[in-house]
Parts: sequence; structure tokens; C-alpha cells
Amino acid sequence: MATLETVVTMWISTVTQAKRVLKIVVGFTVLAAGAAMLLLPGPGIVTIAIGLAILSAEFVWARRWLERMKRHAGTARDLVRRRHNSR
Repeated sequence: MATLETVVTMWISTVTQAKRVLKIVVGFTVLAAGAAMLLLPGPGIVTIAIGLAILSAEFVWARRWLERMKRHAGTARDLVRRRHNSR
């Protein structure tokens, strides 16, 4: 028969894995919704960024893509500011 400590350790491990799976499922769902919003009405780019932010807690590739999006967003922001200030 398992000791109380073993049962608690197994339960904590199971809860941790369940949270990880939930984050992954939610992240990919939000990412897919963002991709769909690129063609449908809605804030597709923002939703994709949110999905990548959720997934970046588990995957390095998602963190890299999120950083890349941030860099491009900063570049786009600077371009819009320059155009706006030149008028």
C-alpha cells in the first residue's frame, strides 16, 4: 500500500501535468483562432500574439516567434510615427 507521501507526490505530479496540457491546448486553440481571424473579422495578430505568449511558457519556438513579433511591431510603430510626424 502506498504511503501518504507517495500519494501526495503522485497527485501533485498529476495536477502539474494536467496544467501543462491545459496550457498547451488553450495556447494552440487561441493561436488557431488568431490564424482564422486573419481571414475573418477580428484582431488576428493580437490573438496570435496571445496564443504565442501562452505557448511560450512551454515551448522555446513560441518564445522566439513572440520575440520576433515584438521586434516587428516596434519597427512598424516607429514607421507609423515617422510618417505621422512628417505631415
